[in-house]
Amino acid sequence: MDIFIASRLTAAVLLAAVITSAAQADHCATEHDADRNTLTEQEQAEGWVLLFDGKTMDHWRGYKQEGVPDGWAIEDGCITRVGPGGDLITREQFDDFELSLEWRISEGGNSGIFYNATEEYGNVYESAPEMQVLDNGEHFDGNNTLTSAGANYGLHAAAVDATKPVGEFNHARIVVQGNHVEHHLNGQKLLAYELGSDEWKALVAASKFNEMPGYGLATSGHIALQDHGDVVSYRHIKIRTPQAAQSQPANQGDDASE
Repeated sequence: MDIFIASRLTAAVLLAAVITSAAQADHCATEHDADRNTLTEQEQAEGWVLLFDGKTMDHWRGYKQEGVPDGWAIEDGCITRVGPGGDLITREQFDDFELSLEWRISEGGNSGIFYNATEEYGNVYESAPEMQVLDNGEHFDGNNTLTSAGANYGLHAAAVDATKPVGEFNHARIVVQGNHVEHHLNGQKLLAYELGSDEWKALVAASKFNEMPGYGLATSGHIALQDHGDVVSYRHIKIRTPQAAQSQPANQGDDASE
């Protein structure tokens, strides 16, 4: 075969492989991810409950809305922000809990996971702490560990950059037990803090949240997914409470949850 033709064919084959790989990466649900948005028998025994089954958003609604806004849709087994719609919140409220989910952010994108959220104010962030969801490499917030992925936004820094490359899913875990809060990302514990402690009060007083009288005061509330104007996808969202998880406490190790 002519060397030029052989080279052209080799290049074509490589290009096709790259395109196929990219197309597969673009989908939330693949054969490898067939077990996403489901619970194993062990997870059920440990008290986990799905907040998203990959098909419906029955557990969710818009912030201060009765239904799910048009800006959020189910795409390939993910809850995806596809346009303007505002933040999503759970219909249920939780106090002590362990939340586990996977998120994938678009290039340069920003979103967040809120907890103990109330609907007393105009915006969810006026009451609820936030675990930052971010493309650390392309978004300017990634230059500051107080606002990078996994941080307790604006107050407690992420200890390390544990994010995966943009286009891949990250596994986030939030533990709330009384006033004790932990953020974990991809198997690494990023931070821990005590709501209402003197340290926490000092940090709030020195931040923008000082102007929000209800910030961080709720002892229970909704889980929320932020619409920050960028494409973001969430999947495999599950939660358990201490009562349901008595056989395996939430702080018994991150590796087992990964």
